[in-house]
Amino acid sequence: MSEFGKAPSLDDVAALAAAAFQALPEGFRKLAGDVVFRVDDFASDEVLEELGIEDPFGLTGLYQGVHIGHRSDFGPAAQPSMIFLYRRPILDEWAEHGEVTLDELVTHVLVHEIGHHFGLSDADIDAIEASAG
Repeated sequence: MSEFGKAPSLDDVAALAAAAFQALPEGFRKLAGDVVFRVDDFASDEVLEELGIEDPFGLTGLYQGVHIGHRSDFGPAAQPSMIFLYRRPILDEWAEHGEVTLDELVTHVLVHEIGHHFGLSDADIDAIEASAG
């Protein structure tokens, strides 16, 4: 059993994500701007198909939007940037890797997706994490 006494709900994971975001350095939070965070059980079938992912447990988070390096004040307004966290894949990964807390895993996924919001690739994010120790 977790510290929740049962499987953490969507609201529990959202609260962990909100706390993780608030724990980030103020400058990092300001740079993130008005990104919207959402927690769902799984990615939609359309998203999984678009990404070529057959197993819905294979996606723990997703950034959707125009990253801040490609935004323009000219032209049509961009849709709000969104970061999705997928509860069931996160819980599955947490159960498989008992050495990390759920808080740590939610923070990792959140920061990874914020990295995409900043225009970083998976390789860029992995290199930053490796250099941070």
